[in-house]
Amino acid sequence: MDHFDYRDGVMHAEDVPLSRIAEAVGTPVYVYSTATIERHVRVFREAVAEAGTGEPLIAFAVKANPNLAVLATLARAGLGADVVSGGELLRARAAGVPADRIVFSGVGKTADEMALALREGIGQFNLESEPEAEMLSAVAVSMGVRAPVAFRVNPNVDAGTHAKISTGKSEDKFGIAYDGAVAAYARARDLAGLHIRGVAVHIGSQLTDLAPSRAAFAKIGDLIGALRASGHDIATADLGGGLGVPYDPALPTPPLPAAYGAMVREVTAGWGVRLIFEPGRVIVGNAGILLTSVIRVKPGVTNPFVVVDAAMNDLLRPSLYDAWHDIRAVVPRGDRFTAHIVGPICESGDTFARNRGMDRVEPGDAVCFMTAGAYGATMASTYNSRALTPEVLVNGREWSIVRARQPIEALIAADSLPSWLPANPDRSAMEIA
Repeated sequence: MDHFDYRDGVMHAEDVPLSRIAEAVGTPVYVYSTATIERHVRVFREAVAEAGTGEPLIAFAVKANPNLAVLATLARAGLGADVVSGGELLRARAAGVPADRIVFSGVGKTADEMALALREGIGQFNLESEPEAEMLSAVAVSMGVRAPVAFRVNPNVDAGTHAKISTGKSEDKFGIAYDGAVAAYARARDLAGLHIRGVAVHIGSQLTDLAPSRAAFAKIGDLIGALRASGHDIATADLGGGLGVPYDPALPTPPLPAAYGAMVREVTAGWGVRLIFEPGRVIVGNAGILLTSVIRVKPGVTNPFVVVDAAMNDLLRPSLYDAWHDIRAVVPRGDRFTAHIVGPICESGDTFARNRGMDRVEPGDAVCFMTAGAYGATMASTYNSRALTPEVLVNGREWSIVRARQPIEALIAADSLPSWLPANPDRSAMEIA
C-alpha cells in the first residue's frame, strides 16, 4: 500500500497535489511519502516481532535510499541501519541512528572505514572474507578495542532474482563459502581484536518467492549448531533483506511481510539468537515516485515516443535491470494509447518502457514513475552533464525539499584546469538561464 492516489482527477502524495510540487520545484524530482514509510515500518516490525530471542534489530539497508530526511524518519521510527561504506555510516549517524544499531556489510571495507566504524562503536561487522577478518583484527588491535563480528556465509542458494542482484550463489562475490565456514570461524577465533558474536546471510534483492530464503535459513540453522558444537557463542543471526515489492501488476504479487515473518519464526525456532533483518526496498520502494514532465511526443514507425525530462541518469533501474515501473499521468485526460517512454540522454538505453499502454499525454503534462523510492535517486549520476535530481518529502499537508536541485554551474565548478591550460576569460557560457 502507498499514499499516492487520485483526488478530483489529480494524483496526490498524501494531501499534496503532485502538480503543486512540479510547479514549485520543477521536474524531474523524486517525491517520498512519510505515511507510506511509517506504515511499511509498522507492517515489517509486526511481521517479525515474535521471531528470535528478544527484540529483533531491523537495520534499514541504507543503499536503498540514503536521503538524510528518509533516514531520520526511519531512525525516529526506531530502525537501525545496514551500511556498506563509511559514507553510509556517517549518513546514518547524522540522521540519528544509534551506533549500536548499525551493521557494517560489504566486501570492500577499507582499513580507514574499519577505524571509523570502531570509533563510532557500531553494533556488528559482517565480514565477507578471511583477509577482511585479518585486516579488521589488525585495525582493532592498533586501536586497543575489540570488534564485534559475524561472517557473512554464502549458502549457494539461487534466489531466483535478476542476475545483477543475486548475492547467494557460489559464483557471487559475497560472503565466505558455506562448506568452509566452520574452519573460517576457527581461524578467526585466534585473531586478536575480534569478538565473534554471530552469523549473517543475504541471498539477493527483489525476492518474490520464500522458498530460497527458507532453504538458506535452514542451512544457517545447521551452521549455528555446528559452530556452537565447536565452542563458539553465537548470539545473533543476520538474515539479510531482499523481500520484493510489486512493480508490474501483471506479475504475481511478492510475499507479504506477514508471510515472510511466519516463515522466519518456523525456520528459526530453537536457534536461541537475536535476529537481525536488513530490509530496504520493502520499506521505501512504494514510498517514492519520480515525477517528470513530457517534453514532446515524437511520431514513431509503429508507436509514438513520449520524451520526458527524466532520464537514465535519474532512474537507472530500467536500463540496468530491464526493470518495470508503472507510468501514470498526474492529471489523466481520460483516454489511453500505446507508446515508448524515453529520456533525453544520448543513449538507446535511455528507455523506460517500450510499447507501453498508458494515459495519453501531451507536451507539458506531468507523469509519474511509480515505486521509485528504492534504488532511484541513490543510483543517479550526472551523465550528459545533467544535475542530480532534487528530492521532496511529504508529510500530510506539508512538504519540503530534502535535497535541492544542483545548479549546473556547481557541477562545472567542481572541475579544475591544470596549470598548462589557460583559464577561459569568456564566462558567458556559464550564464545559464
